[in-house]
Amino acid sequence: MSVEEQLHSRHIEALQVEERRFPPPPEFVAQANAKPEVYEEANGDYEAFWAARARELEWSKPFTRVLEWNEPFARWFADGELNISVNCLDRHVRAGRGERVAYYFEGEPGDRRAVTYNELLLEVCRFANALRAQGIKRGDRVAIYLPMIVELPVAMLACTRIGAAHSVIFGGFSPDAIVDRVTDSGCIALITADFGWRRGKTVPLKENCDAAMERMPDVKCCIVVKRTGDPVNMEPGRDVWWHELIEGQPATCEPEPVDAENLLFILYTSGTTAKPKGIKHTTGGYLTGAATTHKYVFDVKDDDVYWCTADIGWVTGHSYIVYGPLCNGTTGVLYEGTPDHPDKDRFWEIVERYKVTILYTAPTAIRTFMKWGTEYPGKHDLSSLRLLGSVGEPINPEAWMWYRDVIGGGRCPIVDTWWQTETGMIMITPLPGVTTTLPGSATQPFPGVFPDVVDEAGQTVPPGGGGYIVIRKPWPAMLRGIWGDDERYKETYWSKFPHMYLAGDGCRRDKDGNYWFMGRIDDVMNVSGHRISTTEVESALVSHPAVAEAAVVGRSDAMTGQAISAFVLLKGAQVGSEPLALELRAHVGVKLGKFTSPKYLTFTSELPKTRSGKIMRRLLRDISEGRTLGDTTTLADSSIVAELQSRAREEAQKEE
Repeated sequence: MSVEEQLHSRHIEALQVEERRFPPPPEFVAQANAKPEVYEEANGDYEAFWAARARELEWSKPFTRVLEWNEPFARWFADGELNISVNCLDRHVRAGRGERVAYYFEGEPGDRRAVTYNELLLEVCRFANALRAQGIKRGDRVAIYLPMIVELPVAMLACTRIGAAHSVIFGGFSPDAIVDRVTDSGCIALITADFGWRRGKTVPLKENCDAAMERMPDVKCCIVVKRTGDPVNMEPGRDVWWHELIEGQPATCEPEPVDAENLLFILYTSGTTAKPKGIKHTTGGYLTGAATTHKYVFDVKDDDVYWCTADIGWVTGHSYIVYGPLCNGTTGVLYEGTPDHPDKDRFWEIVERYKVTILYTAPTAIRTFMKWGTEYPGKHDLSSLRLLGSVGEPINPEAWMWYRDVIGGGRCPIVDTWWQTETGMIMITPLPGVTTTLPGSATQPFPGVFPDVVDEAGQTVPPGGGGYIVIRKPWPAMLRGIWGDDERYKETYWSKFPHMYLAGDGCRRDKDGNYWFMGRIDDVMNVSGHRISTTEVESALVSHPAVAEAAVVGRSDAMTGQAISAFVLLKGAQVGSEPLALELRAHVGVKLGKFTSPKYLTFTSELPKTRSGKIMRRLLRDISEGRTLGDTTTLADSSIVAELQSRAREEAQKEE
């Protein structure tokens, strides 16, 4: 390798330039929860900063110790005791806010209910008593495999009420995935539903659980919510209906105080290529991080209606549908279905119906809305919105601008947030009353969070360069390890760079200290010695007016090491052609440099995505290389794979 190539290999090249700036509107600044001084407070004494936020919670035994750091294991507020369900429910009811709506529930078929904090507390207490009656106690683990219905947060909070830990399994997972997660975590009970709804069809949740329980002998109890009422198998002595179980249970339930480091939940990462990792989160630090970030990042007020569109089966739903919002006494929306059922304006219909003020959704959803066109949001009054949020993959600037202009009417600040299952809370984000935002940038670290961007040698990358995002100090909501595998935890997150948490994402930091995320390190391509982020090439493609969405992977190449292979979705009724492919290649070259132009470009009607909306680039790499495909069970639509394989073969033959 030449000296020049060695230099290239040390850091990821940052090619994208974004000059647009959007300072917070003065009227937003005047009422914002976060003021500029919050950064000074956190930088001055960050442990004291987090301790002050933790003391905003209700503790049955106040803590005296803040942080105990035995690298890489943290203990926050460890000698304090609290109960999460008390913080999320009881204290609001005692304060006279029991009639406030906790959730507006919207079922996919159109059934609706408003659940107040009084009602939610009642349901949680009855179900917590029912769990105790089933012999479930503090320290046990309970698996939850439910659709996005009210019983899902009720089940989670009921577990916290009695000191049991929960492991929520996304309702789109297969029986094999259920077996892996339940067996690894040692859950003794499973909570599910007869069926769920997806695009007007029923999903056989109980049937999936039946298939899984044949291989899970330690599950002694399966509690079933009657969602559709269609018949299912009920095994005597093991299976019991939720509604029958809670019948006659007392409406009050004494909460179990637990220490701050008590296990709250285990949440498994997707695990598409290896054994899923059971990420452990504990009670006091996690709740402090989730509630504080929710308050400041989303600027929540008493009269807000807040909607995070994620599924509770993922960490976004844990932190920003259940624990953060309920701890802050927020009114939220809980929607069971998909954005396109019965039509592509369902989200905007919901925003209009409940007068949603804060919307938090994913870039992949925004790009899908772009593909569908402006006519669908244009049918509805979205003037209630005052703040927009983005979570998931990095958002490309054109999607950011579309979100701002079409959904936010050009008036709503956007908080583009970066964080992970492992971090438990938002780590890098604008504060909407403080931060000048830039399309595509997550901007600044949250107060009390200390990231850095380093090269392959662990040295800080100068402004403008790209590298690995790391965190240099522990934070309250951080993972406490991987369930049953401390060595894997150390190896995965702490072995590459001494004394730094490795997030696994590529990032660059500009001269003003703004962070720009560049996708997973695994998604960096090495083309003729240049380390190029897939995210930057994707953003360049999407900036072309014909393109709705794009996914890019590296493909082995005898001349350049890797060549860039792009999969492109077009807007509306546009059709791919050779002239358009040449135009797109040239467009990328102009935006980023000729060496970034895709060698292979495949037009497609859809991309392979998980049911949470993440693009499965691993499958695209396999398709591009012509390899046998790995696991496809988590795909939302597996039929797209054959189409992509056929088109990729055609493109390869053209190049040859």
